[in-house]
Amino acid sequence: GVGPSDASPDEGVIEDLPLIDEKAVEQLTEGLISHYLPDLQRSKSALQELTQNQVVLLETLEQEITKFKECNSILDIDVLFSEAKHYHNKLVNIRNEMMMLHEKTSKLKVSGMSI
Repeated sequence: GVGPSDASPDEGVIEDLPLIDEKAVEQLTEGLISHYLPDLQRSKSALQELTQNQVVLLETLEQEITKFKECNSILDIDVLFSEAKHYHNKLVNIRNEMMMLHEKTSKLKVSGMSI
């Protein structure tokens, strides 16, 4: 006779497969989607908002960097102006000294000629 050991444990499974109710599969799929979809949509909108905020933040940072660069340029110009003023004062002093020396040499020449 046929003993219980001769029966395959998978016996009958293949015959059961065509009995899967496609409507049940569809309903289970819809149930699964409806369970996860709201969370996924919330996550999607949160990520979109985060991305938009990052773009705004990057634009703001770029503007601030530009302001700092402009400030540095202004400081450099300020240093140049103060240096220019310093050298201008030196030139004025040299000119004054040369005029004074010129006057002294002129007086010496005049007094030398009269002697």
